[in-house]
Amino acid sequence: MLSRRTALTLPLLGLASTKLAFAAGAPPLAMVMNSGEASVSIIDMTRRKVIKTTPTLREPSHWALSPDRSKLYIADASGNSLFILDPLTGDAMGAKRIADPYQLAYTPDQKYLVVNALRLNHIDVYDASGLGLVKRFSPGSMPSHLDFSPDSKWSFNSCQGTDNLFSFDLTSMTPRWNAKIGKTPAGVLWLNGKILVCIMGSDHVAVIDPVSGAVERRVTTGVGPHNLFLSPDRSVLYVSNRVGGSLAALDPATLTLQRTYPLPGGPDDMGIAPDGKLWIALRFREQVAVMDAASGDYDTIDVGRSPHGIFLNTEMGRPGKFTAEVL
Repeated sequence: MLSRRTALTLPLLGLASTKLAFAAGAPPLAMVMNSGEASVSIIDMTRRKVIKTTPTLREPSHWALSPDRSKLYIADASGNSLFILDPLTGDAMGAKRIADPYQLAYTPDQKYLVVNALRLNHIDVYDASGLGLVKRFSPGSMPSHLDFSPDSKWSFNSCQGTDNLFSFDLTSMTPRWNAKIGKTPAGVLWLNGKILVCIMGSDHVAVIDPVSGAVERRVTTGVGPHNLFLSPDRSVLYVSNRVGGSLAALDPATLTLQRTYPLPGGPDDMGIAPDGKLWIALRFREQVAVMDAASGDYDTIDVGRSPHGIFLNTEMGRPGKFTAEVL
């Protein structure tokens, strides 16, 4: 997710220093949130080996990178905490108590951090600078994933338990609409002026009008689509079909299905390495798959139970958009 999840516009000085720090020798690492055993697996991407396992409290799920890229926040929902890691090294940097953080993302203007509390059925808006609570919404059961309009005016949050997508205004902090869109909606992504939502209880991605909340189109991807990921060059939109065990590749402009990769084991979140390899958490197999997108061949790395979010620090040297979904 992110996480997270929409573009972060970074100060040039902060970005330059981060790029220099990474170029100075930070090892390429993948950080995998193991929701089923309260830990984060740190993988050496070159050796493809877990080199460290960092404990959390109960249920790490998703991540958000701080606007200055100095901290990686790991959401631990039932642990009621944000664990903080150094995004370059994976070293622990402390934790902050926060109510039920499941999915989280900074607004594009970096003014707010929005947190979906899936267990407690609310959405919290925090001031990004001090993480003070600004507003709480109660949109429905099990708020799951989220994304924003590029101008930071609107937030869009899926609710898995009540089958709705909730939108609120970030300027006035008031609800805009709350629309039924399909059974068990999950991943959310703003793309080309529309909202895309994975309908995990079905086999498609719903295309939503961001003004009215109306479903305009349904794009079949496979059974149980869970999340969406746009490649850095915006040439491919990947959809992880967690229930059906496959990865769908769509044309981002037309949303036509270009290819389906068989990938058993519950593909969930993913990242893309500099060599083009796809790093994909396999939620039901205690593994991460490293896939060649051209051939579809992949190797696996054993991690902890129920691997969920995955962060690649190799993205740290790349300017521009960087969240869980916009790779």
